[in-house]
Amino acid sequence: MTNPFRALAALFPLLVLAACNGPASQPAERPPLEGAAIGGAFTLVGKDGGPVRWDDFAGKYRIIYFGYSFCPDACPMDVQKMMQGFALFEKAHPDLARQVQPIFVTIDPARDTPQVVGEFAAAFSPRLLGLTGTQAQIDAAAKAFAVYHARGKGTSGGYLMDHSRTAFLMGRKGEPIALLPIDKAKEDVAAELEKWVK
Repeated sequence: MTNPFRALAALFPLLVLAACNGPASQPAERPPLEGAAIGGAFTLVGKDGGPVRWDDFAGKYRIIYFGYSFCPDACPMDVQKMMQGFALFEKAHPDLARQVQPIFVTIDPARDTPQVVGEFAAAFSPRLLGLTGTQAQIDAAAKAFAVYHARGKGTSGGYLMDHSRTAFLMGRKGEPIALLPIDKAKEDVAAELEKWVK
């Protein structure tokens, strides 16, 4: 056997082995918030005045945003982007979207009564659940999600609230998965949902 053929014969078992194994599989991407101390049990109040618990959504993905209905600009823009992105996701993946519960939690319970927060949420989507509660309940929920909130300056139309602007995507067990890019386009929000909701 000539040298070139002898070399090919020696490589043949390795080539067969590589073909059988196929390309090396890439490790699955880890959720960006995996292991973060975000989230936890709470009991709040729904639009009908009844209690709503975090554990009521066990087995579902959850999108949760903290804001307030009297917010002049930031909250409406954020929630609109969040729900527009969810609507795109829902159109493309209706079965998966049924397994996601979007939630809006007020950080201004003095003004956001159950009726007010319910109407605010419904203005963006019938799928969005608006929650309020006592100040102690709101404070406990915000603390669990590491959400900053405080009463801000007064204006002629009433006081403002300072707060974090974050939309969390939480998993079926209530675990943190990712932040939704509500500062970008609705298509980016939908893409992030597609990435993690399975």
